[in-house]
Amino acid sequence: MKANAYGGIIEKYREYLPVSEKTPVVTLLEGNTPLIPAHSLSNELGKGFEVYLKYEGLNPTGSFKDRGMTMAISKACEEGSNAVMCASTGNTSASAAAYAARAGIKCIVLIPSGAIALGKLSQALIHNAIVLAIEGNFDAALDLVKEITAKYPITLVNSLNPFRIEGQKTGSFEICDVLGAAPDFQVMPVGNAGNITAYWKGYKEYKHAGKVDNLPRMLGFQAEGAAPIVKGYPIKDPETIATAIRIGNPASWKQAEAARDESGGLIDAVSDDEILQAYKLLAGKEGVFAEPASCASVAGLLKLSKKGYFKKPAKIVCILTGHGLKDPDRAIKTVQAPKAIKADIKLILSAIGYK
Repeated sequence: MKANAYGGIIEKYREYLPVSEKTPVVTLLEGNTPLIPAHSLSNELGKGFEVYLKYEGLNPTGSFKDRGMTMAISKACEEGSNAVMCASTGNTSASAAAYAARAGIKCIVLIPSGAIALGKLSQALIHNAIVLAIEGNFDAALDLVKEITAKYPITLVNSLNPFRIEGQKTGSFEICDVLGAAPDFQVMPVGNAGNITAYWKGYKEYKHAGKVDNLPRMLGFQAEGAAPIVKGYPIKDPETIATAIRIGNPASWKQAEAARDESGGLIDAVSDDEILQAYKLLAGKEGVFAEPASCASVAGLLKLSKKGYFKKPAKIVCILTGHGLKDPDRAIKTVQAPKAIKADIKLILSAIGYK
């Protein structure tokens, strides 16, 4: 590889990560995702506001999980592990399976039966993971994974694995590198809560290193039907169309609350209707296709704006955690089917508004 070629997040941010020369770097050249100016959203908020979209759907397996997985799999290989395991609502399984395939080790995935978007499940299967659908939700699957990995020589690669958080924090580094500072506010979805934990950790480390002078307020959003942090207690049967954040008992609950409190931010909830409105707005006005869970960030931004939360113009970054093609069924249900028409030029011109 050329000396100046991009080599993935571990190579780019090695000095901020717990790796050494002995760490076998397993990478698919993740990271380096675009920070897209959101002109329509900026106008919606008003004069002086700058809204940006951190489009994590352009990672190799289509979600932010790849940032953490390159670290988790690399460290598992360094420790001599031959197998990794995770519970997943979809994105983690896709990422774990891809990076395990890259490393030449076994990947085992437990998913909640009937609750996974097919776009994500297909990825885990094509990468040769052993995928088992259990009766129960994500939290039940994670409990089983924790028990199994505690007793057998299998590495857990959910966000309980601290190396996952280390990799995911690099998203905040990239935002600061582009903006030349931390944003005033960062808005993001909250499911298992590892990502809000990771970004806050990254911002603090960049400030400590003198890379930036400021820290953002962290604004997290759960789906109303899966909002344990907002409600203050675990949700036994979480339900939302945003499958990636359909989690009733987040593994990083306390860390997410710490990020909220230390930054002077908040964690709130948005409805499925608000998520779908943001989903369609992003695709229709910004040209960005993100999965529904991603759009909880934009839904939350719009909700806060309407409430008058933002008192003065600010730089705001919304994290879009996964690509829209992760859940094609939802997109199809949301839009109208193509109109059938005869191959007649007059009919076509009439249908598109021309005479």
